[in-house]
Amino acid sequence: MDPASPLAILTAAEMRAAEAAWFAASHSSYALMETAAAAVAGIARTVVAPASRILVLAGPGNNGGDGYVTARLLAEGGYHVTVAAMIALENLQGDAARAARSWTGETIALATAQPESFDLVIDALFGIGLVRPLAGDAAKIVARCNACPTPVLAIDMPSGVDSDTGAILGIAIHAEKTVSFHTAKPGHLLVPGRDYCGELIVADIGLPSTPTILVRNTPPLWRAEFPVPGAETHKYARGGAIIWSGGELHTGAARLTARAALRTGAGAVTLAGAAAALRIHAAHESAIMLAEADAHTAAGLFSAAKCAAICVGPGAGVETAHVIARTALQSGKPLVLDADALTAFTKDVPALAGAIADHPRPVVLTPHAGEFARLFPELSGSKVERARAAARETGAVMVLKGADTVIAAPDGRAAINSNAPPWLATAGSGDTLAGFITGLLAQGMDGFHAAAASVWLHGAIGAALGIGLTADDLAGPEMRAILAGLIANNYSPPPPSESGWR
Repeated sequence: MDPASPLAILTAAEMRAAEAAWFAASHSSYALMETAAAAVAGIARTVVAPASRILVLAGPGNNGGDGYVTARLLAEGGYHVTVAAMIALENLQGDAARAARSWTGETIALATAQPESFDLVIDALFGIGLVRPLAGDAAKIVARCNACPTPVLAIDMPSGVDSDTGAILGIAIHAEKTVSFHTAKPGHLLVPGRDYCGELIVADIGLPSTPTILVRNTPPLWRAEFPVPGAETHKYARGGAIIWSGGELHTGAARLTARAALRTGAGAVTLAGAAAALRIHAAHESAIMLAEADAHTAAGLFSAAKCAAICVGPGAGVETAHVIARTALQSGKPLVLDADALTAFTKDVPALAGAIADHPRPVVLTPHAGEFARLFPELSGSKVERARAAARETGAVMVLKGADTVIAAPDGRAAINSNAPPWLATAGSGDTLAGFITGLLAQGMDGFHAAAASVWLHGAIGAALGIGLTADDLAGPEMRAILAGLIANNYSPPPPSESGWR
């Protein structure tokens, strides 16, 4: 992925490497600082009017240097700017010292700054370089900024947010806007850091492209692979999906999954399970088919040519899910394992990985944080690192759910999703997501893109429905407008016949 793309995300180390390669090619590091500061100053001008009072909090490194140059540019434009310096000029080094020397306006000690007396605060304390909790005067000024109504524009990363993990290092500044350079960073999108960034603006500062396989999950990532039926299609050409049902008193979850698979375009969706459960389904469904099956007959059902994808887990019960999931894994068909099917392999992850390896095809696992911790208790690191490690270990696409769902493929590709509203935290929401993924797999979409598209769709419909939504709403007719928008550029309706009829 080209990091000049709005999708790209670079870690702090990757960003430093990109800058180092640029400087090694005889480009000026100070010129890059000037370019970055010009971008910040330009955004500041959209926040407050000329002659406004601006306080720049300048830290000890290059983020502070960006702040000094920004202060100079804004002062030259008629703003009343004060720099609150964390350390004395004589203690600065390199480009930061040069930037501070270029500033001839008012400078005060950080400890004496009163952010409530200004119209805008520009946070240039630490950026992406922070690795330990804020302390001393830095922590105190952040607390004062958070306690007053003055808006904050953060340079690169709100001070106190870990750039790679989104963790809060003691205390962090709440920004109304954050300007990132070249690409977004993981901490801009991972919770809780995302909640401290406000509006994220990615400024192009002229760095060349460098490889990255971590991206933001938005439609440009997968829109070209999103299935669009042709004029000669039929229901089985669009893909048949089988959802394994829970027992008679636990049918709701699988029904939500089946409806979601149908809504995302699977041409034929079948709920399979015991006769008593199917009678409950029959009272609720018209467009979804029913197939009586048990542990002995499931293999034949899954191996049928009309079966293009399977989902096991929602409401299935752990013991049943374990048996049926193993059968589904042996079928060689694209597969989603969710809920009880994940719990079933809690103490048997190597067996799960072996079964996935036996039949190369997409397998998607959809754990929430608790399920993930039980499956992979030994994994640590950022949410992205843990999802990637689990994907490598199992050979499956990992959908590590949450407000900042991470989708990771076994080959290291990963995407961070950020469009999910809090209204999605409701019973049955995850069952619907599993159905979206199953429906797209049934239509031939690859596992990584099917999972990423489904997670985004889940967030988009949740945001469209808003407060008060229930899982029953998520695969409702309101989703048609979102789907229509996705395929608008990929779909050409068949031409009318000579008679004018279609």
